[in-house]
Amino acid sequence: MSITVGLALAAFHAGVLAAGPAASEAPAAPCHTGGYRLVDGSALDLGPGAAGALRWRRPDGQTGALARQADGVWTSTLGWTDRPDGHRLTVVDCERGEILFDGMPGKRRPLMQIDTRFQGSGTTLHGRLTLPPGDGRVPLVVLVHGAERSSAVESYSLQRELASQGIGVFAYDKRGTGKSGGRYTQNYLTLATDAVHAMREAKRLAGRRAGGRIGYQGGSQGGWVAPLAAKIEPADFVIVSFGLAVSPLEEDREAIAFDMERAGFDAGVQRKASDIADATAAIVESDFTDGFEQLEAVKAKYGNEPWFPFVRGNFTSYLLTTPESVVRRDFPALLEGVPAHYDPMPVLANLDVPQLWIFGGQDRDAPPFETLRRLDVLKRAGRPITTATFPQADHGMYEFEIDSKGERVSTRQPEGYLQMMVNFIKQGPAD
Repeated sequence: MSITVGLALAAFHAGVLAAGPAASEAPAAPCHTGGYRLVDGSALDLGPGAAGALRWRRPDGQTGALARQADGVWTSTLGWTDRPDGHRLTVVDCERGEILFDGMPGKRRPLMQIDTRFQGSGTTLHGRLTLPPGDGRVPLVVLVHGAERSSAVESYSLQRELASQGIGVFAYDKRGTGKSGGRYTQNYLTLATDAVHAMREAKRLAGRRAGGRIGYQGGSQGGWVAPLAAKIEPADFVIVSFGLAVSPLEEDREAIAFDMERAGFDAGVQRKASDIADATAAIVESDFTDGFEQLEAVKAKYGNEPWFPFVRGNFTSYLLTTPESVVRRDFPALLEGVPAHYDPMPVLANLDVPQLWIFGGQDRDAPPFETLRRLDVLKRAGRPITTATFPQADHGMYEFEIDSKGERVSTRQPEGYLQMMVNFIKQGPAD
């Protein structure tokens, strides 16, 4: 979901993402899933939700979870909250794709989907090309996986949402996930090489329908991988959603500083909190074999100070709350290949591909502030970079509310986020 470390660990810590979008959701019945056109001309996407549930999405970012009631009607709760939002879905004929959403008839669009297996870097990967109806030429975008271990082919709604906007979309399961072979890794060069192979496969499958611009969209960790792939083999564009232009260790350090700032603590406290970042960085750098004494020392030194409970960071929160024996045993495999000191700037400084970088102004996992400063330097040096920030969005580009326990609960994506990507894919940077 950046969070090269955090999201992989969140998948390990069951329930960590309960207040936001799940890292992995159980597939719904295949006939429900699809992009729909309602009779008023508006669009609706239906896809997998939590076990036994569905999720609906609108192009403006609205979303809700659908649960089937005893009378067969599906009722909705707002975003990832448990609060009813009044929306109702009736499946008139699932196989024929006929529904009622809030009483309005809708029909599933005949999107074209082609599943494939293709050769990545030393392993076979599973992918899916989704094309708009018809036989016209369309732009293509390859979705580059984040750090999560779930199947992109089964869970990425962008496949249908972008295809419903007239764009061809290729999604593939990252190595070691879904139906792809190979061993899960977070080695960016390996993943970028896989992305290049995915681009070639997307072009092959699309054939004569591939027309106009062809590029990548990478979310979170994909923000490190997609630009590298575009440097290996040229593309027409790169979109980075909630990714970073700093290293994973710098990401965690900036996240801790943002924790302190949001909680209202001053620069003196931020300097103290940086001692915790130093200690957890030492553990990561040792591949989780050393540095635990240093972490215990800073916990003993600062554990009773009022700011300490607000330290979250990216991977630091997991190291603060997980027993050393579990970290030593499990974390090396969970985070295999993490390039803790990876510097994306040499690639970005020499990348002439038009790029759109989109950030959440309240992103706790991957704060964008240093990245925005660095990208601004690159823009002034002539690199074709466009940036946009949605001020109230957290990681994953989700707006949120605060629940009774003080935790963030995702409610929707920002209005304009999807359309911004659609415009960039089709037209490139705005004049």
